[in-house]
Amino acid sequence: MPHDCFADEVAIDFPSVELAVERIRTAFLGARVDDVLRAELSVTLREARGGHVIPVDVPISALCQPCGGRGETWAEPCLECRGTGASVVHHQLRVTLPPKVADGTRLRFRVSLPDVPTVRVELRVAIRSAA
Repeated sequence: MPHDCFADEVAIDFPSVELAVERIRTAFLGARVDDVLRAELSVTLREARGGHVIPVDVPISALCQPCGGRGETWAEPCLECRGTGASVVHHQLRVTLPPKVADGTRLRFRVSLPDVPTVRVELRVAIRSAA
């Protein structure tokens, strides 16, 4: 599989360059289908009709800053990432729903931050019925 190239070398020899290699792989080979963060936006009928701005928290995988992605500090496992070399950064977005959005509408976009891989996001709009 083309996405597995360099996997051993990066993880073992150079874990701090893993994100850079992943960006190169993605740019060269294209984005992977399984790298999409999917979520549902539950909105009222009023919010769907008039359009609405909804805060969305997007978890993004990043290198652990204290250990630089190695999973260890000297000979001890990193306490921050518990030896994984990764951490999760929560990025807050404000998604604007267009007026008269239909139930089941899918909003697709990418979130790009410095020093972390781009995250593809797909939000499905679910209109709640009045209680």
